[in-house]
Amino acid sequence: MLRFLVRRVLGASVILLLISAVTFFLFFAAPGDPALLACGKNCTPDALTIIRENLGLDKSIPHQYWLFLSGIFTGRDFAIGHCDAPCLGVSFNDRTMVWDTIIDRLPVTVSLTVGGLIIFLTLGIGAGLLAAAKKGTMVDKAASSTSLVLSSLQIYFIGPVVLGAVVYSTGWLDAPQYNEFFDGPMAWAAGLLIPWVVMSLIFTAQYTRMTRAMMIEQLQEDHVRTARAKGMGSKYVFFRYAWRGAMVPIVTILGMDLGGMLGGAVVTEMTFGLAGIGRLAVDSVVNVDLPLTMGVMLVGATFILLFNILVDAAYAFIDPRVRLS
Repeated sequence: MLRFLVRRVLGASVILLLISAVTFFLFFAAPGDPALLACGKNCTPDALTIIRENLGLDKSIPHQYWLFLSGIFTGRDFAIGHCDAPCLGVSFNDRTMVWDTIIDRLPVTVSLTVGGLIIFLTLGIGAGLLAAAKKGTMVDKAASSTSLVLSSLQIYFIGPVVLGAVVYSTGWLDAPQYNEFFDGPMAWAAGLLIPWVVMSLIFTAQYTRMTRAMMIEQLQEDHVRTARAKGMGSKYVFFRYAWRGAMVPIVTILGMDLGGMLGGAVVTEMTFGLAGIGRLAVDSVVNVDLPLTMGVMLVGATFILLFNILVDAAYAFIDPRVRLS
């Protein structure tokens, strides 16, 4: 198991290194002078020279990349101050450290992801299991029809409708906002309740349909039929044999979804005005803040690769044969 995980970690590290190299050279070696973006509208030749020196943009592109890469592990010195490891550079827009800005926004995205995850996994997998167990009944048809309708909707449509119905028209709930968890768990949950529910509607529909399909397929497998023929109880066969086989594709999609959500739930954060990683990514692109855009991309890629490793580890736990691959 350890060798299996080490191979996956090493492979992910190489991929992340390639992503950083391609992204860096795409941004900083492309036609145009990045220093002009950092200089602003009222830029003078003297100011441009100072900015190049302060941000290290006066060096060759390979040298800049080496400084960027080494700064991630050892930190880096800029004219405006020292950047502790992991250093992802200095924002062109407000001269703050990119890593500090990302860490400041990360709790919002993590909170949004964790709350939504609990809701859509509970409802989605639960409804999918129920629909599979009641295949062909009204329960199955209702769950399938509801999931089909919900999966066709989008957050940027449902979000304003829900806000208008329960916030602005009736005042039943307060407008979404982020409160620190340790300042009050109830206020934290209340501020994110609407985004959690709206985001979970889409994911619940997806996991309901997927769980139902995987369970129905597994219930037709030979080993499940054999277990039934041996006289094992239907509930035991359902959860011990069919559910374990259905978990593999569900874990795969879950890992991809979690990596993407932690890398920035862009639509959800923009819809509800939450200042998380997703909104930070949009703002960095709008402001043409190359270091910040690159930092967000690398953090998002890291989350995706991390959860791919966790998915591989889950595979090895569910099916030991994977460890030998």
